[in-house]
Amino acid sequence: MRYSVGRNPPFLLNMPAIVRTEFALALNQVATERGIDISVVLETIKGAIRAAYLKDYGESVGEEEELVVELNDKTGEAKILKKDEDITPPGFGRIAAQTAKQVILQRIREEEKSAILTDYASRVGSIVNGMILRFDGPNIIVDIGRAQGIMPPSEQIRSEQYRVNQRLTFYIKEIRDGRRGSEIILSRADAQLVAGLFRREVPEVSNDAVEIRVIAREGGARTKIAVHSDQAGVDPVGSCVGQKGVRVQAVINEIGQDEKVDVIQWSPDPIQFITAALAPAKDLVITISEEEKQALVLVPEDHLSLAIGRGGQNVRLASKLTGYIIDIRSKDDPEGTRKAARSKEDQVKAKSEDEKSAKKSDEGDKSKEETKSSKKKKDSKSDQTESSDV
Repeated sequence: MRYSVGRNPPFLLNMPAIVRTEFALALNQVATERGIDISVVLETIKGAIRAAYLKDYGESVGEEEELVVELNDKTGEAKILKKDEDITPPGFGRIAAQTAKQVILQRIREEEKSAILTDYASRVGSIVNGMILRFDGPNIIVDIGRAQGIMPPSEQIRSEQYRVNQRLTFYIKEIRDGRRGSEIILSRADAQLVAGLFRREVPEVSNDAVEIRVIAREGGARTKIAVHSDQAGVDPVGSCVGQKGVRVQAVINEIGQDEKVDVIQWSPDPIQFITAALAPAKDLVITISEEEKQALVLVPEDHLSLAIGRGGQNVRLASKLTGYIIDIRSKDDPEGTRKAARSKEDQVKAKSEDEKSAKKSDEGDKSKEETKSSKKKKDSKSDQTESSDV
């Protein structure tokens, strides 16, 4: 069968024509670009038209009377109905468009923000890439794509130097109400940032072959992460570290080179778990109390500093990781007598320093009194001299 040029095929002759007006095109464009449902945009426009009508003709209508706005979603033609009667004034379309413009834009912005917040609310607990836009007092404003997040001082790492246009990975911690409405709170100090980075860098973690059981972190300094796997043939620690440490190094590159990351094997046996958590210290003798959740750890003298860590950091993180209060003592001094002796010496030293400072303050008070008395004597002598002159 042949068709002549310019004629429709037979199956199209009886189909209705699809009319795409400028209003319908603009409506679909706004809904698509803003990510808002068309029905929401239409209701927004109806509300704006009703507000515009009440502004100019509200006195004649009465505030308590209900008005119904009909809007043609194809042509954009609007009608004002009161008790099914068309009361649309002549030329109202132009007035309504001018008055309702700002209201429509404002409502669309609100709906857009609500849609964005709903999207990011489903992403709370995940990581996101962002770029620092500006500093708002102590807070840092970050561009995270469709929205801007806020990183307060409590979620920042003190050792990190932040600058404008710097690209970093952030943890979406929560969405909370702030002075400017709902705010997306970002974090660089949260321990879950490290967990999210391992999920991104380690396929075994992302597909749940390896489970991150516990994580303890002091942002910018050190992180201890305990991993476990129930699948046969899967090494959880080796999977997270990677060949020649490439996977854990990728995580360290994101959180900062100054921070150390210890990946250890989680164990249901508290003694084995505490032993792994206190690494790199070795040859530990551990006695635990399940009821009090306390552990006494005896360490060789040459491993004592490793077990405690700088400023007690290693034992502090191990305690957070295992949930036990850990008391570390030397094997050569299990009763802690050296520690008691040192504390006694410190008390004596502190007492002597207090006595010295008290003596200095007494001497200062005496010198002040002597100065005052000498000044009084001088003043009395000058008074006598003046009287004699008179």
